[in-house]
Amino acid sequence: MIKLIHLYKFLLTTLSLILIAGYSSAQIKQQGVIPQPYQFERNGGSFTFSAATGITIGPGIKTGNLIFFNQYFKSLAGYQLKVKNKGTIILKVDSSKVAGPEGYEVVVTSKQINICGHDEAGVFYGLQSLIQLLHSSDGKITVEGCTIQDHPRFAYRGMLLDVSRHFFAAEDIKKWIDMLALYKINTFHWHLTDDQGWRIEIKKYPLLQSISAYRDETIIGHKRDSPHLFDGKRYGGYYTQEDVKAIVKYATDRHITIIPEIEMPGHALAALAAYPQLGCTGGPYKAATYWGIFDDVYCAGNDETFTFLQNVLDEVLPLFPSKYIHIGGDECPKTKWKTCPKCQKRIKDEHLKDEHELQSYFIGRVEKYLNSKGRQIIGWDEILEGGLTPGATVMSWTGEEGGIAAAKQHHNAIMTPEKYVYLDYYQSLYPGEPITAGGYTPLSKVYNYEPLTNQLSGDEARYIKGVQANAWSEYLPSPARAERQLFPRMLALAEVAWSAKENKDYDGFLKRLRYEQPMLKKLNINAANTFDEITDNVSETAGHQVSLSLSTTLPGGKIFYTTDGSAPGLGSKVYSKALTITQSCTIKAAVFGNGKITGRVYEKSFAIHKGIGKTVTLANQPQGGYNPGNTFGLVNGVFGSKLYNDGQWYGFNGNDLDAVVDLGSVQKISQLGINILKYHWQKMWEPTLLTFEVSEDGKNYTEVYRQTEFNANGINTVRADIKPTQGRYVRVKGTNKGIIPPGEYIAGAKAWLLVDEIVIK
Repeated sequence: MIKLIHLYKFLLTTLSLILIAGYSSAQIKQQGVIPQPYQFERNGGSFTFSAATGITIGPGIKTGNLIFFNQYFKSLAGYQLKVKNKGTIILKVDSSKVAGPEGYEVVVTSKQINICGHDEAGVFYGLQSLIQLLHSSDGKITVEGCTIQDHPRFAYRGMLLDVSRHFFAAEDIKKWIDMLALYKINTFHWHLTDDQGWRIEIKKYPLLQSISAYRDETIIGHKRDSPHLFDGKRYGGYYTQEDVKAIVKYATDRHITIIPEIEMPGHALAALAAYPQLGCTGGPYKAATYWGIFDDVYCAGNDETFTFLQNVLDEVLPLFPSKYIHIGGDECPKTKWKTCPKCQKRIKDEHLKDEHELQSYFIGRVEKYLNSKGRQIIGWDEILEGGLTPGATVMSWTGEEGGIAAAKQHHNAIMTPEKYVYLDYYQSLYPGEPITAGGYTPLSKVYNYEPLTNQLSGDEARYIKGVQANAWSEYLPSPARAERQLFPRMLALAEVAWSAKENKDYDGFLKRLRYEQPMLKKLNINAANTFDEITDNVSETAGHQVSLSLSTTLPGGKIFYTTDGSAPGLGSKVYSKALTITQSCTIKAAVFGNGKITGRVYEKSFAIHKGIGKTVTLANQPQGGYNPGNTFGLVNGVFGSKLYNDGQWYGFNGNDLDAVVDLGSVQKISQLGINILKYHWQKMWEPTLLTFEVSEDGKNYTEVYRQTEFNANGINTVRADIKPTQGRYVRVKGTNKGIIPPGEYIAGAKAWLLVDEIVIK
C-alpha cells in the first residue's frame, strides 16, 4: 500500500506521466473537472508556472489548504510553490462575490490565477478543481485559460462505508478520505457497529473490545447458499479512540465531516455477546457469523439498555464534532419485544399502542439525550415507524418514500435509495463479476439518479438536504474489493450531489472519467472498468416477437456478434440495428476499438416457444424490486439468472401467482413450464402448490399438472410433459408460502414467491 504521507506526491508523479506519455494536445482539450462545475468557460491562452510563481493567501485561509496542491505540483515540476506577499496565484475569501457556502470562482489568465471562495472550504474546492486541470508538457506546467464559477447543489454530499462486516485499517480509511476530498464529497458516514462486529473502543465497556469486536468465523460464499459454509477463522478488529481522533482530524483538514453510526435498537448482536443482560432473553449471544437480520435486539424495557447506550455515546461524542449522530433504527424485528415482559410493561406504562410505537419511544429517548448534549440524530427510514420524533433527520434507503414522508412532515431528509446508490450492488450483469450482495446499480444508473422528486412541492423539497451512496461490506473482504465497488461509481455520486441538474450530461461525464481512469490505476485505486461494456434491452416488436438491442458507450467502438454461440471476432457480423429473435439461439457479442477487442464477451441465450409475446394477465401484481413493469418478461424467451437482479423475475410478497396466457387461438399443447426461485435465506420460498390449467374458452379450465415439491436451492426449472391437449388459454397458479414459519430466517415475515418465463410448447 502507498504510504499516505506520500499519497499526493505519488498522485502528481502519476498525473505527470499520464499527461506527458498518454495524451495528445487534442485530448487535453477534453480534460475537465469532476464533478462538473456550474459554469466552465475556456478563455484561450494558458498560464505557465515557474519557480518564481508564488501563492498569496488572503485572510481566513489556513496554509493547510495548500498541502494537496503543492504536493501535486512538486511532483510535476520538481519544486514547490512558495507563499509570497505578491504572488501570481491569489487565494481569497469573499462571500459577497461568490454565492453559497463551499462555492468558489477560478479565473486563469496568462498572467494570473485567482481563486476566490465563499468560505475557506470554497477555496479548498477551487484548488481541487485546479489540480485536475494541471498539464505537463515539454518540461512546462500549464493551465489552460478558463473561468470557473461553481457551487454545490446539495449541502450534504455523503458516502457511507460499513466497517462492521469487514474491517478496514485506518490507513485505508485515510486513503479513501483523500479521494472523497478530491471529488468534493464532504461527509463520511462511518458505520461502526452491527451484528457482526463492534469497531470503536469504549473504555467503560472493555468487553466490547475483547468480545464484540470479533466473531468466531465468517460465511464463505453468498448468504443465499444452503447449507452455509464457514471459514473457521476468528475475525475482527477495532479502532482505538486515538485512531478515531487521528482519522477525524485527517478528514476535518480536508473539509470532510465524519458522522459515526452507533446502531440501535436492532443490529445489536455483537454488543449483546459481551453484555447479554441488555437483550430480552439474557442470551447467551454471539456476534453473527453470516449476514442478515436477527431477532435478538436491545431490550427496550430495560433501563440498563439506555444507561449503556448513554455511556457509549458519552465516549463517542468527544471524538466526533459532527452536529449529527447516526443511531441506525433500521431492520429491528419486534419478535422478542412481543414476548418480553419488560418490553410489554414499557408499552403499558408509557401508554404505547404497540411495538412500533415502542421503537419510536426508544429512538425518542436516545434523541432527547443527544439533544441535551447539543447533537441531533439521523436514522434510517424505519424510524418513521410509530411516529417520527421531533428534530430527527431521515436517511431514506428502502426507497424514496421515507424521504418524501419526512419532507412532507417538514423533517430534513437525505436520499440514499438502495435501488440507485448502493455501491455494494453489481455494476455489471456479466457473469464474471465478483460476488456482491445483489441488485444492479451500473454507473449510468447512479449518475442519472435525481434526488428531488416531483412528489414534493417547492417548500417541501427544501427539506431534502442531500444525497449519499452506501457501501455495505458483507462481500467486500479486502480494500481492493471495496475499491472496485466504490470506483468509479463514487465519482458519479459526486456529480449527482454537487453539479446543477441542468449541467449533467452522461456522455460528457464519461469523457472526463476516461481521462481520470489511468490516474486512478496509478494511484493504486482498484477501479472497475466495465462501463463501456455492452448493455442490452430485450423488448417486444410490433409483431409480438422478441427484439434485442445492443449498445456501448465506447467512442468509436463497434459491436461484432454471432448467433451460433461461437466467439465473436472481426470477421463476425457487425451490429447495426436491433436483432429480431425468431428461433432459440445464443447471442455472443464484443466491442472492438482500433481493431482490438475491448472488455469481456457479452452472451445471452433465448428459448423460443409458443408463448412468446402472447398476452399475459395477472390477478395479483408483482411488487417491489421484482416488478419489471409489464408482463412481457414472462414470455420473452429469456430466463432470469440465479442472481435475480436482471429484471426477469416477477415477485409476489405474500400473494399468490395467478397468471393466464392467451395464445390467440386454440392449439395443441404438450409441454408447460415455469422457473421458480428458492432461496429461503433471501425470504424467497417455493409455492406450496403449483398447477397448470388449460382452457379453450377462457372460462372452463382443466387441470393438467400439479407439483408440490421444489428441492433445488436456487432455480427450480419446472418442465411438465403432458398429454397433448387442445387449448388457447394456459393458467398458472402458485400458492404463496404466506408467513415464513418459526425457526426459519425472518420468521413471521411475508414470503416472496419469485417466478419467471411461462414456457408453452
